[in-house]
Amino acid sequence: MQEEILEIVDRQGNTIATALRSHIHGNPSLIHKVVHVLVFNDKGELLLQKRSMNKDVAPGRWDTSVGGHISINEDLIEAAKREMEEELGIISENIKHLYSYIHSNPYESELVYTHSCMHNGPFSFNQDEIDEVKFWNLEDIRNMIGQGILSDNFESEIMKYLSFNNQTPLLS
Repeated sequence: MQEEILEIVDRQGNTIATALRSHIHGNPSLIHKVVHVLVFNDKGELLLQKRSMNKDVAPGRWDTSVGGHISINEDLIEAAKREMEEELGIISENIKHLYSYIHSNPYESELVYTHSCMHNGPFSFNQDEIDEVKFWNLEDIRNMIGQGILSDNFESEIMKYLSFNNQTPLLS
């Protein structure tokens, strides 16, 4: 399998260059684009995926419903649809853009474009990348923040989402 080539972008998402994924990951000074989709069910619960132990980022941790790199010149909604189908085996036309932000850690920097959709399943998830999927209520997710159960990327994502929806990010 050929290694992904990704766009290196500035903080506004303008393409500066392209490089191999292995060159970008491990260098947090290089920002690359990713898409996230928060998948909710009709009860308002959020689907999380437990990342495979084979992943190089956050193995074995619970993470955003769907997340992946945006291909060169790929439309954001098309990237979201492609990642939903690749990771969860679902197709949805009901995808809504919510917000974007930059997430940085010592390993990488991402310009994240977050979307949402509603889907109750069933899910046929990619078992090479995901060990398990499960719906969680937001209260349980709030209680897991900082416990080492969630990926740091998802902890950043859920804080953005709760703030976006004017909800208290942490229990007092």
